[in-house]
Amino acid sequence: MRDTILKPRRKTRPVHVGNIIIGGDAPIAVQSMTNTPTTDIDATVAQISRLAEAGADIVRVSVPDPDSAAAMPEILNQTPVPIIADIHFSHRMALAALDAGVHGLRLNPGNIGARDRVETVVKAAQERNISIRIGVNAGSLEKPLLEKYGEPCADAMVESALGHIRILENMDFHDIKISLKASNIPMTVCAYRKLAKKVDYPFHLGITEAGSRFGGTVKSSIGLGLLLADGIGDTIRISLAAEPEEEIRTGFEILKGLNLRHRGVNIIACPSCARQKFDVIRIVEMLEKRLSHIHEPMDVAVIGCVVNGPGEAREAGLGITGGYPVHLMYKDGKPSGKVKEEDLVEQLVREVEQRAAKLRQQKDS
Repeated sequence: MRDTILKPRRKTRPVHVGNIIIGGDAPIAVQSMTNTPTTDIDATVAQISRLAEAGADIVRVSVPDPDSAAAMPEILNQTPVPIIADIHFSHRMALAALDAGVHGLRLNPGNIGARDRVETVVKAAQERNISIRIGVNAGSLEKPLLEKYGEPCADAMVESALGHIRILENMDFHDIKISLKASNIPMTVCAYRKLAKKVDYPFHLGITEAGSRFGGTVKSSIGLGLLLADGIGDTIRISLAAEPEEEIRTGFEILKGLNLRHRGVNIIACPSCARQKFDVIRIVEMLEKRLSHIHEPMDVAVIGCVVNGPGEAREAGLGITGGYPVHLMYKDGKPSGKVKEEDLVEQLVREVEQRAAKLRQQKDS
C-alpha cells in the first residue's frame, strides 16, 4: 500500500508450533485458549473445532493436573490445529503434555522447580523439537523483582523475561517465544518495546484480563495496534471475558484493520445518520451473522446514502448504496443493478457466497 503507518516488521527468528511458523516472515498467527474443563474431552474437542472454524491458527489448552494430562492424547488425536499446553509450576505436567504429543509449551522455567527439573523439561522439549513460550505476567512477577521495583512495571517484566530466557539459553535451548502481558496498556506496550531492543525471539502479544467483549476489544485494539504499527508482534491472543471464538474474530479484525492479514468479509459500513435510506445498523448486524462462515477475504461496503456511498462502493468488491425507493448494488466498482430493502441482505449474501466459491476454485486450481 502507498499509505501506511506501519514500521517494517521486526526481524525475529522463526519458531515452529506444529505446522505453524511463528516469527520470521510468517503471517501473524491468531490464537485463543479453551475454557472447558480439559478432562471433558468431548467439550474441549468441540470448542477447539469451533475455534479452528473461526480461523484459529493455534489453540492453548490448560494442563493443571494428572487427569487433564491423561485427557490430552485423545484431545490431540481429534483436533485440527496445533495445541499448546499451558503449564504452571509442575514440571511433571509439562513432561506429561510432551509425552502426549503437544506442539508447544507455555511455562516460566523459573517457576517449575529446581534446575534439574527445568533441565528435564527442556531436554524433553529439545528431543521433540517443541518450542516453549515464556509467559511473563505483571500479576505474577517474582517477589525479588517486586521488592526491587516496588510495584509491577515494564522494567520488572523485562528483567523477569530476561531471567527466564537466560535459563533456557544456558541449556542451549533457543526455540523460544515470549509474552509480556499486563492489563495496563502503557505498561504492556512499554515492556514489549524495551525487550524488542534486547532479543530477537518472536513475541506473543496480548493485553491480559482486558475485560468484556466490548471493553476488552477496545483495550486490545489500542495496545496491540500500537505494537503492531511498530512492527512488533508475531502471534496474538485477544483476552476477552467472552466465548473464545470472539477472541479469534477480534484478532482478525485488528489485523485486517492494519492490512496485516486478511480473512473473511470486511464490512465497510457508514455510521448512522439522518441521510441513510435503509436501516444500516440492522443490515450490518444481519450480514455479520450470515457471513461469518466465509473465510475468503473480500470487502463489502454497506453505505446508507449517496453522499459517500458511490465512492466507498467503487473501492469494495461488492457494495450497496442507499437510494429511494430502491438501492443501488455495485460489483467491482461498477453499478450492477437495483434492489429493494427487503431483498438487500439475501442479495448481498448470495453475491458474497458466489464470489467466495470462485475464489476457492481459483485457489484449488
